[in-house]
Amino acid sequence: MANVKYLTPEQLVGFENYKYSAQDTSPLSRYIMHPFWNAVVKICPRWIAPNVLTFVGFLFTVANFIILSFFDYFYYASSDEPPGDQYPPIPNWVWLACAFNHIMAHTLDGIDGKQARRTGTSGPLGELFDHGLDSWTTSFIPLCLWSVFGRADFSIRPMRFYFVLWNVLTCFYTTHWEKYLTKILFLPWGFDISQVLIFIIYLVTGIWGQHIWKFEIFWGLSSGSMFECMMYAGSLATSLPMSFYNIYKSYRDKTGKMLGVVEASRPLLSPLLCFILCTLWVLQSDIILRDPRMYMYMVGTIYANINCRLIVSQMSSTRCELLNWLLVPLTLAVIVAVMFPSFEMAMLLFLSSLASGAHIHYGVHV
Repeated sequence: MANVKYLTPEQLVGFENYKYSAQDTSPLSRYIMHPFWNAVVKICPRWIAPNVLTFVGFLFTVANFIILSFFDYFYYASSDEPPGDQYPPIPNWVWLACAFNHIMAHTLDGIDGKQARRTGTSGPLGELFDHGLDSWTTSFIPLCLWSVFGRADFSIRPMRFYFVLWNVLTCFYTTHWEKYLTKILFLPWGFDISQVLIFIIYLVTGIWGQHIWKFEIFWGLSSGSMFECMMYAGSLATSLPMSFYNIYKSYRDKTGKMLGVVEASRPLLSPLLCFILCTLWVLQSDIILRDPRMYMYMVGTIYANINCRLIVSQMSSTRCELLNWLLVPLTLAVIVAVMFPSFEMAMLLFLSSLASGAHIHYGVHV
């Protein structure tokens, strides 16, 4: 009965007929990461289920988020500028732990599919589980990385990081929208590159401390601004242009679903409304300054739910839903936050809890 709540009979039939199709042309992936993962998966016991590898990898990322939330909840611990000077710095061992957790998460995410093929357990459930958890991981990773640079000196303010986060979320969503239209998952080149760079950043910080990032490159461009520019360049220069080109090519060669403009744009309405509502909230109040961690966690969780529903639609070859129901409480929260500022923090806590519970419930039952 649990499946009836979230999956239609049409979607269940679609999953039965689903065939995985992906292209990974990244040189880093092909010549370094995949050979490494092929070696690692050979030492993995065959009795370990692929989904266990996927879930444990996800937990490593969650562990980083929890650890850094404890040591640096307000993102001031890496800042010397007031009020950052009132917060103790993050111990170096924390960064080394983050480096270990991050590379373990990336490795387990890389070998789960290989373990499935190795044990003859490949199927749509594995891909759905993997990409569904990736939808949530997409927000956890940048929210952890921002602690390296902090929110004050030599870094970027919360509002600027808010748009960096949306940039990352949009790239991930666009990749799955691309598959929704083309029927092929084109893995972006920037993904493995970014994961390796993040591991290096954690490792360097753990060895030499977070003050190693306190510098300016030229013309006042700080290390934090460099990180910001890299995040935008990775999407605007590689990921998004390639996604749009692949979509164009599928229409030109008639290899995709060949949906009309209205139907092809249907999956974009929910994330667009989510962006508008969340941005209205941060523009009309100081919530992004008061509690950036919880606010952006809430944004990432709602977005992950929207993304998961797109993944279900593209894997089952069914029509994507028009509006995500979490946009209703989000709209109410924005109204309350603007009209009754004294209840704003309570609304943020309520919405974060609601989104978390709803997303976990959706994932478990699907």
